[in-house]
Amino acid sequence: MTPDVIVVGGGIVGLAAARELCAHGARVVVVERRRVGEEASSAAAGMLAPQVHADADTALLDLSLRARDRHLRLAEELEAETGLSVELSSLGALDVALTDEDERSLSARVAWQRGHALPVETLTAEELLQAEPNLSPAVRSGALIAGDRRVDNVRLVRALAASAVTRGVSLLCGRPVTALLIETGRVAGVRTGAETLRAPLVVNAAGAWAGRLGGDPDPPPVEPVRGQIAAFVVAPALLRHVVWSARGYLVPRADGRLLAGSTLENAGFDKSVTAGGLRTVLDIALEIAPRLVDVPVVDTWAGLRPGTPDGWPILGAGGVPGLFHAAGLYRNRILLGPLAGESVAHLALGRPPGFDLAPFAPTRFRVPR
Repeated sequence: MTPDVIVVGGGIVGLAAARELCAHGARVVVVERRRVGEEASSAAAGMLAPQVHADADTALLDLSLRARDRHLRLAEELEAETGLSVELSSLGALDVALTDEDERSLSARVAWQRGHALPVETLTAEELLQAEPNLSPAVRSGALIAGDRRVDNVRLVRALAASAVTRGVSLLCGRPVTALLIETGRVAGVRTGAETLRAPLVVNAAGAWAGRLGGDPDPPPVEPVRGQIAAFVVAPALLRHVVWSARGYLVPRADGRLLAGSTLENAGFDKSVTAGGLRTVLDIALEIAPRLVDVPVVDTWAGLRPGTPDGWPILGAGGVPGLFHAAGLYRNRILLGPLAGESVAHLALGRPPGFDLAPFAPTRFRVPR
């Protein structure tokens, strides 16, 4: 059976695209270089937080708010289809100020968000410590963003994969795509080593590798950006809310872990956890919640974010007919992933995506000749 669409990449973006393509009658194969969701989709901390640092009215903020809303519906759909919970939290997120500069920045953000009708509640130090007694006593003020949430991204990958397979998607794992197959000026499939897979449409959702599909005449400028995370196990739970500072975050999980992150490093495709990176992450954690000083660190890891020159995603038609990019989601890959994948799936099928994707078009990086 020759598929209608090949999706390159089996992370959250690719699985969401494949699931949506199948919903509209397409025959779909997902080709994944390792195991489904094993790269950046599993390495993230799972925040759905478009608002916490929002201070400008941009197309990216609009996309991010739409994406947050999409997660609410998607969690219900996936549980109904698969019986799997993605553990979507409804507690909201705290943005805390720990220095004078933090307070000035927080105050400006809150004022901007209120001026743009984004719900946000200011909290005094006393109110913060009442909500989360294990925060640093040095906390000065904060904000509660009730709409920002978290999801267990590993569970989200599993649920998306289960749903996609139920809908008819074929998953081919352990097959790195080495090149696009181009015939008579348009996409005709992909090559995975000695194997050729044919399809008239290809969706590039290859994460940090999206710019390295051989044969692409106009590859998207996506580069890996390493992020390191540390995990504590805390019983009973030290925090209930996701807590952000100007320097990082703490994310409680339902399984008792507390994730701390993260670094931003241009280290190529090296996923090593380093002493310097771990020190940065632990400093972030201890600044927010000093009681973690005596809590065991039970795991550390690093993932590769798909970065772009302007930090915005690349969504739209590629430089050769039949190729579509759902790439470059950078730090927002869990938040944006489902909506980005679904929107590009619609484009590939010639359907309207539901909102304007022009600000994210791959063409914005093309140099006039």
